Amino acid sequence: MSTFDAVRIAGSGLYANRKWMDAVSDNIANINTAKAPGDDAFQERMIVAEAVDYGSGQGGVRVAATRLGSTEGRLVYEPDNALADESGYVKYPDIDLGEQMTQMMMAQRSYQANLATVERATTAYQQALQLGKG
Repeated sequence: MSTFDAVRIAGSGLYANRKWMDAVSDNIANINTAKAPGDDAFQERMIVAEAVDYGSGQGGVRVAATRLGSTEGRLVYEPDNALADESGYVKYPDIDLGEQMTQMMMAQRSYQANLATVERATTAYQQALQLGKG
């Protein structure tokens, strides 16, 4: 495995982590999106990543799919809400903020680790170029 492979593999991780953070931030932004009880609730987005050529040291990672959560949501009694039905209920997404924050922290840490790999490889390239000048 060359240093260039390290950058390519870490770059694929950066892309997957960016998609993961985008999905989590959408989920958090829509956690309080109310809908009428007859409508579908906001669907949680989940990113599925998978290894490319697992075990070869050459692959990296790719976003295999985006899965959507349930449209059922949870009913909350808010009779003053404009979207409330005749019983006073509105529908909110069934998204756990604590879980989303944990997902965001994991995605950020993974992004930082991949970025550190790219930065170290770049430093190694620069040092190799300096050897050639001497």
